Amino acid sequence: MDFISFSYYMSICATADPSKQVRGKGNLLGGVPNPTLKASEWGWQIDPKGLRYVLNTLWDKYQKPLFIVENGLGAVDRLIEDENGNKTVEDDYRIEYLRDHLLQLEEAIDDGVQVLGYTTWGCIDLVSASTAQLSKRYGFIYVDRNDDGSGTLERYRKKSFYWYKNVIATNGESLHQ
Repeated sequence: MDFISFSYYMSICATADPSKQVRGKGNLLGGVPNPTLKASEWGWQIDPKGLRYVLNTLWDKYQKPLFIVENGLGAVDRLIEDENGNKTVEDDYRIEYLRDHLLQLEEAIDDGVQVLGYTTWGCIDLVSASTAQLSKRYGFIYVDRNDDGSGTLERYRKKSFYWYKNVIATNGESLHQ
């Protein structure tokens, strides 16, 4: 094996106390909620430091380069008109999520972890694999389509589109501004 790839969206906690073993809302793989973390609208706990922890753990154990193939935040995005009359989404919550995770990725690299790459999920809104909803949006590009199939399929760049374009253009330097 030349490298290890994995997806990271959230962390999951466990407990030995049987009375507390309640499946955490949104945790696909079971676990219990961590009371110190914020959660998305679908109950997925937001844990950027968990990404750094996982990267360091995998690197320490396997000494193989790592590739994060999925990372992102599912949210209900609201299409609006900006001051110039263009349709967009003001998705500062997605920008915050991605920025915080990318900064922890940078910290892991500083720790000595070899990382080959990072990709978000996904570049354009699509049907959520976990909920089969279009209203759970991940992309940088809004697709005018609703859970019931209605909509025009028109595409609109979200605020996060321009933000991420700048992150790429500055090779991550804009994360520190």
